Amino acid sequence: MIETGIASGWQDYEVIATGGGEKLERWGNVILLRPDPQVIWKPQFDLGKYNGLCARYVRSNSGGGYWEKFRPYPEQWQIKYRDLKFAVKPMGFKHTGLFPEQSYNWDAMRGLVKNSGREIRVLNLFAYTGGATVALAREGAFVTHVDAAKGMVDRAKQNCELSEVGGDRVRYIVDDCAKFVAREIKRGKTYDAVIMDPPSYGRGPSGETWKLEDGLYDLVKLTAGVLSDNPLFYLINSYTTGLGARVMQNILTLNLPAGSTRGYELSLPTSEKDILLPCGNSSLWIAK
Repeated sequence: MIETGIASGWQDYEVIATGGGEKLERWGNVILLRPDPQVIWKPQFDLGKYNGLCARYVRSNSGGGYWEKFRPYPEQWQIKYRDLKFAVKPMGFKHTGLFPEQSYNWDAMRGLVKNSGREIRVLNLFAYTGGATVALAREGAFVTHVDAAKGMVDRAKQNCELSEVGGDRVRYIVDDCAKFVAREIKRGKTYDAVIMDPPSYGRGPSGETWKLEDGLYDLVKLTAGVLSDNPLFYLINSYTTGLGARVMQNILTLNLPAGSTRGYELSLPTSEKDILLPCGNSSLWIAK
């Protein structure tokens, strides 16, 4: 049976209600209503009429969408998770710059780093705005943060500054992740841990297409080549609904040394009785 990893440690974030393809969320003092394709059940009330709703993301028939604002809220604000701080900002395509369900993975990885008794070199690929980077650097790891989007890397730097992560704990790289890994292998560089959260779809600089289901096995096989002789862990996360936790678990098992591998569905608790919001899948390999 695949486990469920519940991100239950938040105080500044809350899923208030769900239904009709949407989720009603509290980010600090700001209430947002965003689409969620997993929410195929009916809402218990009209989420769009919730008292205090600040904005709702509305999809456009021509693609993309826009934020419909109902009351004033800051352009950007901060929320806290344990000893970590993050900047939140409603952006295009419904995003806010943070995935709260990942706190389950942050806690798990921080525990591994803390109990290792040594400095851990982490490679964080497709690292986005740096949630995992901030968490692991705060725990004492040295993190190489790689993302192809300069704007996301800049936001990761901001999050590290908010959480008072020392400038010597993170190396920021704006690059194609696979090409960077290939160069690191040629240079003989190694890491004790690898994290990756690859996109479901994408296009390369020459117009080549990327589809996660087709490319994940080869990507994991490639990145296995940068693991050190004394590795600690390897984590994959995916928001591709068709890519199950068991599939990712199998891919790790086939490509990595002997160890313990488990796959699990990430979920967020909600204020609705007995309702968990599924938020993608992860698989974590831990060395023996």
